[in-house]
Amino acid sequence: MTVTKSTLATVPPPRCLNINNINPHIKEAKYAVRGELAVKAEEYRVRLSHGDKGLPFDSVIFANIGNPQQLDQKPITFFRQVLSLLENPVLLDSPEVLCSALGYQQDVIDRARTLLAEVQSVGAYSHSQGAPIIRKSVANFIEERDGFPANPHDLYLTAGASSGVSTLLNVICNGPDAGVLVPIPQYPLYTATLSLLNANCVPYHLEEDKAWGTDANAIRNSLAAARSAGVDVRAIVVINPGNPTGASLSPEDIKNVLDIAAEEKLVVMADEVYQTNVFVGEFTSFKKRLRQLQLENTTKYDDVELVSFHSTSKGMVGECGQRGGFFELVGFDPEVVAQIYKYVSIGLCPPVIGQCLMELMVNPPKAGEPSYELYQKEYQGIRSGLQQRALALYEAFQQMEGVECQQPEGAMYLFPAITLPAKAIEAAQAEKRAADEFYCLRMLEATGVCVVPGSGFGQKENTLHFRTTFLAPGTDWVQRIVKFHGEFMAKYK
Repeated sequence: MTVTKSTLATVPPPRCLNINNINPHIKEAKYAVRGELAVKAEEYRVRLSHGDKGLPFDSVIFANIGNPQQLDQKPITFFRQVLSLLENPVLLDSPEVLCSALGYQQDVIDRARTLLAEVQSVGAYSHSQGAPIIRKSVANFIEERDGFPANPHDLYLTAGASSGVSTLLNVICNGPDAGVLVPIPQYPLYTATLSLLNANCVPYHLEEDKAWGTDANAIRNSLAAARSAGVDVRAIVVINPGNPTGASLSPEDIKNVLDIAAEEKLVVMADEVYQTNVFVGEFTSFKKRLRQLQLENTTKYDDVELVSFHSTSKGMVGECGQRGGFFELVGFDPEVVAQIYKYVSIGLCPPVIGQCLMELMVNPPKAGEPSYELYQKEYQGIRSGLQQRALALYEAFQQMEGVECQQPEGAMYLFPAITLPAKAIEAAQAEKRAADEFYCLRMLEATGVCVVPGSGFGQKENTLHFRTTFLAPGTDWVQRIVKFHGEFMAKYK
């Protein structure tokens, strides 16, 4: 072909970026909870909203992600009323109208004024660690929860717990040899962020047959293997209560992790965002257990470095879109703390409205205050609804052929194991899909229920799982899964 001026004029100039020259670590990162199935589920939702009658279901259930208010969980009135006044302070000029016409209580008005006196405006930057008055409330919450002191200077408010996790992993991972122990199955935030940082995920498997407990031997074996391969393992992640497993760790499990951290000089990253979603036993924080152990044996545990995370997105609050969270540093070198402060300062500050919501979450109405009765009614109603749906889903799984599920102990998820017929596995291979992904895709197409294949979280070799939330209202969608599963198993036997 002869190239002429006219030919060159028709060829658009190449863009700066193409799929082959962007950051390769972005391409390597995977985040299954918003992957292909979630995209297809959203397409189905849009089709239904436009009146499409050609689908075998009349609604889409997004059971793939812990997003309570997307699934009709109502916001807590006290929280939203205070936030409304923070967003529009001129309303505070007419308190009598707020109370008589709109049903606001005096403690709502008082709390909004207190917060505004500190932050001045939710449209203004705050201190990089978060507003001091809010960090003080968080410290009080931690002290009340654990029975040990907490210092506001050790607290960092964040744009959700995810932002805090990203901050700490960025500080911890100092190069391609760095590694972090991550539980398998795990919430893919950790593996995705480690991919972005070109660092190593060092997996350790949880014990499914022991209610997804933490196996100290599995941790030690993974640590030894990684170090022998030249990986500089620097931290261990623990998710408690578990995501995706729903497990709740015992004080002894927590001690085992802290023992390993003390002996092997590992930073403990305790993801505790589901701490109020506990159905069996009581939640024990890593901070509380560490302080107890330090009282018993001060020399062994004195140098343990612990960072714990919490969020307004989970629990009974479910305010995912407000992006409120915090992390607390315990036992870190002051020079490292200064670098963490510098890192968060680059982002100026976390969302101020999310900070204020965090203050409301950790400091809700108390007995005797005007908003207390309604707050308790709403909070306990959400809690009992979650527990009822968790048990309904668990009982349904108990009846399904080839499905085994651990009893729900906490969080917002179940992670059942599925045994599929050989023909189903062959059909998946023909589509070049993992067998659990094939199963979940067929479920979505038949029922409109979107779950996540276990391969998106990691699972032991030769096992198959899927994760589902139990946030959607009612239980009719559970029966959709039961019906689909029976038909699927019959088809591929």
